[in-house]
Amino acid sequence: MIKNETSCIRFSDNKICPSCNSNHVIKNGFTANKKQQYICKSCKNRFIDFYTYKAYINKVNKRIVQFTKEGLGIRSTARILKISTTTLLKRIIAIAKKIPSQPIFKHKTYEVDEIRTFIKNKEKPIWIVYALERKTRQVVNFSIGRRTKRTLQYVTNTLLLSNPKTIYTDKLVHYKSLLNNVVHNTKPFGTNHIERKNLSLRTHLKRLNRKTICFSKSFILLQCVLRIYFWG
Repeated sequence: MIKNETSCIRFSDNKICPSCNSNHVIKNGFTANKKQQYICKSCKNRFIDFYTYKAYINKVNKRIVQFTKEGLGIRSTARILKISTTTLLKRIIAIAKKIPSQPIFKHKTYEVDEIRTFIKNKEKPIWIVYALERKTRQVVNFSIGRRTKRTLQYVTNTLLLSNPKTIYTDKLVHYKSLLNNVVHNTKPFGTNHIERKNLSLRTHLKRLNRKTICFSKSFILLQCVLRIYFWG
């Protein structure tokens, strides 16, 4: 299989439309930089024989996921991959949209906690509320917003639908009205695992570190980065 210098596969190797996998493809002139252009007669999608822009290199999305989990910032990742920050931001959002939510099994024990951060302005803090399955240490759901019942409820309601054995939280007063006494527990050291996860989050993701010049510029990007970190 012929590859160009950026390891991108040429369309002419297999003549299959990359969008719909149809072989009803015909030539459709040339681009401004003299590359052969094609059009698919089935889905009407246009594409060229091969791409030299580094964002199209094979496995670039996997590297974005890897770097995100390792805590590299947007500009650092863009420099290493040699792509623009705008392209990287679009890729992060696209990757996050394809990641499915985690299944929540019945009769499990969970820990719920909040971690404080901000978007753009330190004077306007927001909280990341998330739930951890105690045995597997897997994050099963999270929510971002103000420290209100509405933000907490997005997580707690999902857990209650699974008929949990126990849900451990801190002594934040909002939980008393969201969780019944049968499953709710606020005993000391009950949230040890999720508190340790909070430390990992602040260590791995620069934007969550307490003393850093890195921060989130948009709600959507913070949500996508967390989705990749938790489930990517």
